[in-house]
Amino acid sequence: MKTRPLGRSGLDVPPLCFGCNIFGWTVDETASFRLLDEAAEAGLVFLDTADVYSRWAPGHQGGESEAIIGRWMRARGNRDRMIIATKVGMDMGEGREGLKAGYVARAVEASLTRLGTDRIDLYQAHKDDPGTPQEETLAAFGRLIEAGKVRAIGASNFSAERLGEALDLSRGGLPRYESLQPEYNLYDRSGFEGALEDVCARNGLGVITFFALAAGFLTGKYRSEADFGKSPRGARSMPKYLNDRGLRILSALDEVAAAHRSEPASIALAWLMAKPGVTAPIASATTPYQVSTLGAATALTLSAADMAQLDEASA
Repeated sequence: MKTRPLGRSGLDVPPLCFGCNIFGWTVDETASFRLLDEAAEAGLVFLDTADVYSRWAPGHQGGESEAIIGRWMRARGNRDRMIIATKVGMDMGEGREGLKAGYVARAVEASLTRLGTDRIDLYQAHKDDPGTPQEETLAAFGRLIEAGKVRAIGASNFSAERLGEALDLSRGGLPRYESLQPEYNLYDRSGFEGALEDVCARNGLGVITFFALAAGFLTGKYRSEADFGKSPRGARSMPKYLNDRGLRILSALDEVAAAHRSEPASIALAWLMAKPGVTAPIASATTPYQVSTLGAATALTLSAADMAQLDEASA
C-alpha cells in the first residue's frame, strides 16, 4: 500500500487510518483482536485511539481501547510495524483533563503503560485548552519528544485561529503540530473547508479526518427512521443527516458506487482520500467485511467526473 507523508513529521502513513474508539465498547476484546488482524493484513497499520476511549460506556474508566491495542501488539509482536496515534486532553475524571504541562506528563505515562510501548508515534492534543498557555503545552510536548516518548505531535478540534497561534509559537523553537484532526466528510464540510484547510495547506500539516463516514450515515444503511435501530448511535446521530441534502448525497454515492462496483462507504472514503488537503481519513469497523470495505477504498481511483458529482451533491 502506498503511503503518504504526515506533515513534516517524518512519519509515512497509509492513506486511511483505522479507528479504534469502539474497542472494548461495542466490540469486545476477542472481536477487536480479529479486526486488528484484518486491518494489519490489509496494510491499515495506522491506528487512531485516545486515552478517553471509552470512558462514556457504563463501568468504563477510559483507556480501554489503548489497553486492547497494547495487548494485541504484545500478542502479535508487531509494535515496530504499527503507527500508533493517541490523544490527551479530554475529561478522564478526578480532575484529569486539559493540556497543562504536569497533566500531560502524567497522561503520557498512563497511555504508554496501557499501550505497552516505549513511544507514541503521534501524540495529539484532543481538544484546545484555552485555560493553558499554548507555550506551556508545546514545551511539555517538546520534553516528551526529547525523551523519545513521542515522535510527533498533532492537534484535534482546534479553531483556525488557535492552530495558527500554535504554529507561530513553534517558529520560536517550540515543537510544531504536524497534523490536524478535524471533523470532515461528504456531509460535514464547512467546519474544515475554508480557514482551517487554508492554515493546514499553508503550513504543510497532515490532515486526519474523524467521522469520515458521518457516524455511519455514508455507508448507506440509514435511509429512513426505520433504520435507526441498526446501531446504538442510530437514533442519536442519524436525524441530523436524514434530510433532503443527506438523501441527495446517498443517491450520488449509490451511482458512483455502482459505476465502480463498490460500496457507498468505500466511495465516501475515496472522495476524502482524493482531496488534496487530506492525508488519511479515520474509519472504524465492527466486522471483518467492513474492514475489507475500508481496504477496498484505498485501491479506488475516482475520476474528475465522480468527484464533481459528489461535490455537487454535497454542496
